[in-house]
Amino acid sequence: MPRQQQPPARPARRRSYDQFDATARALDSVGDRWTLLIVRELLGGPRRYTDLHADLPGVSTDVLASRLKDMEQGGLALRRKLPPPSGASVYELTERGHGLLPVLTALAAWGAPALAERRPTDAVRAHWFALPVLGALAGLTREGVLEVRLDEGEFHLRVGGGPGPVLAGAQTPGAVYGYGHAERPDARITLDAEVCLELAQGTTTFVEAVKDGRVEVTGQGPLAAELRGSGPPGRAGA
Repeated sequence: MPRQQQPPARPARRRSYDQFDATARALDSVGDRWTLLIVRELLGGPRRYTDLHADLPGVSTDVLASRLKDMEQGGLALRRKLPPPSGASVYELTERGHGLLPVLTALAAWGAPALAERRPTDAVRAHWFALPVLGALAGLTREGVLEVRLDEGEFHLRVGGGPGPVLAGAQTPGAVYGYGHAERPDARITLDAEVCLELAQGTTTFVEAVKDGRVEVTGQGPLAAELRGSGPPGRAGA
């Protein structure tokens, strides 16, 4: 007797709130656990799967792969191959994905008061402080590439030139920040995670932290001079 052919499997349908509401539709796309944190990582530019996994402690490989696939299908991210000699595959945000920056900025500011103390199980990466530092420097008038050094590592930003941060990384066009050292920074600042946390919570300003000696500024150009001198207006937090 011939074996009965099984019908083709239907693609799994993502869960939906099934509500005709903009907030519900947004959460259909980014409401799953880890999705917004993946966006946070990709705001620094294209990243390999292994790099994402390393900087998202606690996520399983299956969940990370599933979320990235959902983000591709939802138009938030895309996967592409780097040109030779690398040939590695990287993930990067689409224009729609980059549109989540204000959401993450507001969410980080709302959550900052919950960082009263670091728990023993809490992981930390230097670039997780990029958004608070950008917010604290939003009033800079001198534009340039700023390298930020913490005990946990380094990252770099393009700052100044307007009322808000210029949303372009020093190395990767379209990125909000960059990982590691900048090739030719216009200025460098050295501070610790505690100062970054105070900037995020709004309990201090960048100007105050420089005056108190808790932020060290190095460099000879106009950007460094502004950071050392009058600094940006007293805005704190992202």
